[in-house]
Amino acid sequence: MIRLIALMILVLPGVLAVYGIKLMRDMVFGILQSPFPSLPLQFVCGLLFVILGIGFIAGFILHRDRKRNKVQDRFKKES
Repeated sequence: MIRLIALMILVLPGVLAVYGIKLMRDMVFGILQSPFPSLPLQFVCGLLFVILGIGFIAGFILHRDRKRNKVQDRFKKES
């Protein structure tokens, strides 16, 4: 059960990042999605979704690797 919850914690930001890429692509082709009133706002929201989704996944992986001591010296926390 715990592994399923951990998987969902990683899948949801991934889905958010994919949706952000879709929003940015739709802006390039001039397709306006329903909750957004303008194309530039749609692009900015898509970019924000991508940055947040990928940033969360990258931070999670960095935190996990730091606990297992599998990172380079420049990424280790100073104690």
